[in-house]
Amino acid sequence: MPRSVTYDIVHETKYTYSEPVAVCLNQLRMRPQTRSPSVVCNQCTVTIEPVPAKVDTHPDYFGNIVDSFAIESHHESLVVKVASQVQVNAINPFESPNIPTVAEVVHAIRTGQTEADLFAKEYVFASPRIPLAGHFAEYAKTIVNDGSSILDAVLQLTKHIHDDFRYDSTATDVSTTTQSAFELKAGVCQDFSHVQIACLRSLGLPARYVSGYLRTLPPPGKPRLIGNDESHAWISVYAGEALGWIDFDPTNACQIGVDHIPVCVGRDYDDISPMRGIVLGGGHTTLAVKVDVAPVELPTEVGPPA
Repeated sequence: MPRSVTYDIVHETKYTYSEPVAVCLNQLRMRPQTRSPSVVCNQCTVTIEPVPAKVDTHPDYFGNIVDSFAIESHHESLVVKVASQVQVNAINPFESPNIPTVAEVVHAIRTGQTEADLFAKEYVFASPRIPLAGHFAEYAKTIVNDGSSILDAVLQLTKHIHDDFRYDSTATDVSTTTQSAFELKAGVCQDFSHVQIACLRSLGLPARYVSGYLRTLPPPGKPRLIGNDESHAWISVYAGEALGWIDFDPTNACQIGVDHIPVCVGRDYDDISPMRGIVLGGGHTTLAVKVDVAPVELPTEVGPPA
């Protein structure tokens, strides 16, 4: 596996309206951020058509970059294109010589031993989309033991959810509750992530929701399809002050690697939905989304002639 991959990413969202929209107010959370040492955002541009009179760019409470804009003239379509270049570096926290146990992380959070512990503590509580419940804790306890390494325990839970749940894009939708997805044992990346976060928090472990992109690889001998990559979601667990936040993907049963490009973090999907807003008018709305994640072919170094 390469130790570093640089990507050009284009995420285009187009709304087409059956009737003119008089006013729209929107917020975007689509800008990848530098999260040293694993992710470096080299550049990012946001293009909006029709062009708003003003775009206010600011961080939200969770540190995500938000673009807020209003269009106050009649329009029959809205196109938002976010183009970024991001470098993703492979990090293997399992190589650390001092990985805390599950019990040690829970104790650190309960006692607030460091500033990092206190910051992480807010991710141990229920959030709008993710409840705490005994049945989530019981489900996780079959895998997560107090004396286990926090990383080994979370990886095994990640794999267990992947094996126990059915990936089915028709089983749920964006409004499906975490409890419903848990009962169905089916859903998509949003559901898998919400369930795993509910399990971890119900055990007293801080966990947060991550939105981003996943590079898809074509079958051998087939060309890469432009615009066929996907928005994705996974989880991040607090593994103590030394290791910080480590990401796992329950949909694909793995710790994230260089194929994952994180964008935003929050308590659950409601905190980091890529685009939200309100419109006045519009009639029937048609939505089309295209995402392209393309590795950048960096020039190879050429040595001096022999």
